[in-house]
Amino acid sequence: MIKDGHIHTPFCPHGTQDPIESYVERALSLGFQEISFTEHAPLPAGFMDPTPKRDSSMNIEQLEDYLNKINKVKSVYSGKIKINTGLEVDFIEGFEKETKQFLNQYGKYLDDAILSVHFLKFGNRYNCLDYSPDVFGQMVELNGSIEEVYRSYFKTLLQSIYCELGPYKPKRIGHMTLVKKFQKRFPVNLDFTHEIMEILKAIKVQGYEIDYNGAGFSKPLCKEAYPPDWVAEKAVNLKIPLVYGSDAHQTKELGQGLNMMPLWKGNR
Repeated sequence: MIKDGHIHTPFCPHGTQDPIESYVERALSLGFQEISFTEHAPLPAGFMDPTPKRDSSMNIEQLEDYLNKINKVKSVYSGKIKINTGLEVDFIEGFEKETKQFLNQYGKYLDDAILSVHFLKFGNRYNCLDYSPDVFGQMVELNGSIEEVYRSYFKTLLQSIYCELGPYKPKRIGHMTLVKKFQKRFPVNLDFTHEIMEILKAIKVQGYEIDYNGAGFSKPLCKEAYPPDWVAEKAVNLKIPLVYGSDAHQTKELGQGLNMMPLWKGNR
């Protein structure tokens, strides 16, 4: 089964206004048999989005419209392609209780979901890891080195895997090497094999999946999948399911990176 398990929609304020139907038509033209719309879930109550435009996710007031829209599209394309109603949920250190409450309320409406780390905590402040090279540079200054940003990211990612978020906790870990998005401007001197293997073993123990994300290929300062080939191969050896995700924020991005990812045929 050919599946794209990570697609965004016009409900994403930092995406485009491409209609949801256009993503479905694109998926059909590429031969996909299943897709998951995984829009950024509303951020936890009390959390202040640190991005300049505060546009990291939809507002809670939009969530019902989003769910209804996906359900309507599912009905229109019934029998042609399997469409999953989903969300990409942020794990934010310090907001575990609020995230669990959100999932307990809305998880029953979801067919699929991703758990991702975008925000890292530094003292009493948060930064969005993948917002821009300049913000990443500020994070390097705050932490003292690029390596410390990596350590913070992988530590938070490990926390997300083991955190108890209730029965509706997403079982797929999103773009697990997102910290490498700006690696060509901020090269790191360590490979972090130990930390990555620890994360893979945790995913295996928990029985989770990995978002095998092709978006990194289109990022000029990354140019590799999240995770890269060697990590994906380790995951396969551990019998961890890889689920291809385009992480498309516009119609033309659906399927991005797919032909450059040697293990994509292992998708569920």
